[in-house]
Amino acid sequence: MTANGTDVPARMHGDRVDWVDYAKGICIIMVVMMHSVLGVEAAAGQTSFMHYVVEFAKPFRMPDFFLLSGLFLAVVIDRDWRTYLDRKVVHFAYFYVLWVTIQFAFKAPSFAAEMGWAGVAKLYALSFIDPFGTLWFIYLLPIFFVVTKLTRRVPPLLILGVAALLESLHLQTGWMVPDEFCARFFYFYAGYLFARYVFAFSDAARARPALALLGLALWAAINAALVHAGFSEWPLLSLVLGLAGAGAIIATGTLLAEKRWLDGLRFCGEHSIVIYLAFFLPMAISRSLLLKFAGFLDLGVIAILVNIAGVVGALIIWRLAMMSGATFLFERPDAFWIAPRKKAARLQPAE
Repeated sequence: MTANGTDVPARMHGDRVDWVDYAKGICIIMVVMMHSVLGVEAAAGQTSFMHYVVEFAKPFRMPDFFLLSGLFLAVVIDRDWRTYLDRKVVHFAYFYVLWVTIQFAFKAPSFAAEMGWAGVAKLYALSFIDPFGTLWFIYLLPIFFVVTKLTRRVPPLLILGVAALLESLHLQTGWMVPDEFCARFFYFYAGYLFARYVFAFSDAARARPALALLGLALWAAINAALVHAGFSEWPLLSLVLGLAGAGAIIATGTLLAEKRWLDGLRFCGEHSIVIYLAFFLPMAISRSLLLKFAGFLDLGVIAILVNIAGVVGALIIWRLAMMSGATFLFERPDAFWIAPRKKAARLQPAE
């Protein structure tokens, strides 16, 4: 049996599974797309054709990301607590603290104009209780990792059932941590619990590509119809659509990995957290410039260009940081490890 829980070796690229990175690449582009499109529309005061693309992806955009995040947890969950906390809590906490500070450094002047510098300080302090802006994903992941390890002795199906119930509540307290925990933990735990079956599903899509394409076409039609009709956020149906959409992205990633088409997606997936951390800056700059100097373009086209700028710009920032010695932006320094450091440690560990 391989480390990914399957009996059939998955397609590999170095020490990584190709289709997982393709799927993550699709997910991170959809995440940047959502922020790009909604940001452009809010600034312009009108919607564009890209709004419908964002709405189409809403039922599965984050469920798939969390399901993929749980896939390899079984490989490391039995490690001692010190090592586990280092890899799964301190790792993400370092980048959250660093990048929330960076975001505030850029946004503080505009915040100060609205609420004063005392308000900025209060908002910054609050960001360690209620995650700030786009960074809530890496704030929530450590919580999921810890909860899953703490409940190792609880019957898994009981946890899954409770998680499904929490997802169906569509909790809206106004505090992101409980709201997003209830909305997303089911998918993370399902990725952890059913990793073997997820990889088997990928193998099946690889073995029968024509059937997989037919299934994708059927799924796309049903998902679009339910979103358009306003049913996609109904209790239980939202959960079904989240799982179905995750399966669709997994199948798509598998087919792309098999043909090695759009290999840039794999690269984006391999560096998805890099993009997630840094896209806010090139996105904001490109949005401002395009709306100011390219108003003759269709608003949807502007949103697409902002999306591209966010993804590519984040990767450029990463490369410049690596080349200039500012590696602390994307690699955790030795001082912030509480367990022995791995060789060639990366921002997004392969395990």
